[in-house]
Amino acid sequence: MILKRCAGVLLHPTSLYGKYGIGDLGQACYEFIDFLHASHQKIWQVLPINPISFGNSPYQSFSTFAKNYLLISPEILLQKKYLSAENFTDIPNFDQYNVDYERVAQFKSNLSRIAFTNFCKDIPKKFIEFCEGNSDWLDDYSLFLSLKNYFVSYRTKNKNSPEIENDLKKLADILPLNLVNDYYFGAVWSTWPHDIVQRDKNCLDKWRKIFADEILYHKFLQFEFFEQWIAIKNYANSKNVSIIGDIPIFVAYDSADVWVNKNLFELDSNFFPTVIAGVPPDYFSTTGQLWGNPLYKWSAHKNSGYNWWIKRIKNIFQYVNILRIDHFRGFESYWAVPFGEKTAVNGKWEIGPGKNFFDIVEKKLGKLPIIAEDLGIITEKVLILRDSCNFPGMKILQFAFDGTNNNYHLPHNFETTNIVAYTGTHDNDTTVGWYEKSPENFKDQFRRYMNVSGNDPAWDLIKLLYSSVAAYAIVPIQDLMGLNSSARMNLPGNSNDNWRFRFTKQMLSDEIKNKLLYLCNLFDR
Repeated sequence: MILKRCAGVLLHPTSLYGKYGIGDLGQACYEFIDFLHASHQKIWQVLPINPISFGNSPYQSFSTFAKNYLLISPEILLQKKYLSAENFTDIPNFDQYNVDYERVAQFKSNLSRIAFTNFCKDIPKKFIEFCEGNSDWLDDYSLFLSLKNYFVSYRTKNKNSPEIENDLKKLADILPLNLVNDYYFGAVWSTWPHDIVQRDKNCLDKWRKIFADEILYHKFLQFEFFEQWIAIKNYANSKNVSIIGDIPIFVAYDSADVWVNKNLFELDSNFFPTVIAGVPPDYFSTTGQLWGNPLYKWSAHKNSGYNWWIKRIKNIFQYVNILRIDHFRGFESYWAVPFGEKTAVNGKWEIGPGKNFFDIVEKKLGKLPIIAEDLGIITEKVLILRDSCNFPGMKILQFAFDGTNNNYHLPHNFETTNIVAYTGTHDNDTTVGWYEKSPENFKDQFRRYMNVSGNDPAWDLIKLLYSSVAAYAIVPIQDLMGLNSSARMNLPGNSNDNWRFRFTKQMLSDEIKNKLLYLCNLFDR
């Protein structure tokens, strides 16, 4: 993948403005694309668009194939006459600047149920075609979510029963005590009745009949998301804006993916992980990051011709133009932490599938526009793998200022133009917040490097980014607005209070548009 010089914005749709508590695929999304077009931005980068689970993180999902129903626009459902005006008479007074996921989920679920009832009065043929075309993941995902919701409700109502107490004692022999309640009352699939865990065919057929309507409901949500998103993608592309999607290397343990494909993951006889994913101590955390995802049994993936991965990548390319592979280094080697550890310190490096994986992907799907997220602890072997695949890597300007001149994130050290460069990413503080908290010698280098006062660090860094030789210059929307740490999207290693940032329509101003236009013209982007 050889990149052409351009610029773009990193914005997850949940952050868009609107009155429904969370950004969605309605009018604000189209207006944002118009803003990109008007300011000569050719790239819109998003985070994973899958359903959220633990910690509301888009990187922890109930399915790597399904998409986040919270992004469905109620107003588009109104246009389709699945909802009526009376359904909008009691909209909660949602926070304009932060997503309250619990309140949003309750509100949107109520609307979705009404829309589904009206949808069922005249089910379109294209819905049947969608279900048939995606049956290899959609059937299991819809059953998975129906079962999960049932068992969460059942256990919550009966948590003091002898049956529940006995099951909790059994779990305590397997799991760390702090995880027992989370796993059991969260109804993780490995705590379901044995026949369901084992996916006994007769048992699953019985539950599919019991949950027939509920399964259809979840399929409706996936179909509606698909319709709304494809309309957004087509509109963006018509405005010469390409969408960069994001695929996490790992999937959540509590997911349809692991429940259905146990043989592809490192699990014990009770189907709990033996090792889990993370990274050792790094820039973000002195104890590393313990992600908790189960690790792949790569030999089983290889023996299958990486079939599950092929389907996964093919699926996401329906929704995006370019794909960023999160934690690319894990394909060369990955940090394996024994299950039950409280931090990621006591892990070890294991060898990943390497070039063979990408050769098979290319053989089956052709050459794909892929960006390698090559941040963190990167070895020469990781760089060789990246370059042998011809994938562009990433540079982060916030990482550049450490008081030395040889930092490879400094623009004068960029070794090629085939780079995707950022002021910061969703895992970084905003540039204003980062600058305010940086040591004085870092700030001094920052000011001298660009010959600036430091009074407007976000736009100082944006100008440096645009002037660099990097082909893609991408800026988180918080930096365009000069926001401080309160607008940070995610703090790695902390599972609370992340992914909540939102902005108002007024904050996406003509002044920002004009400044971007000026820089695009000045630096030929």
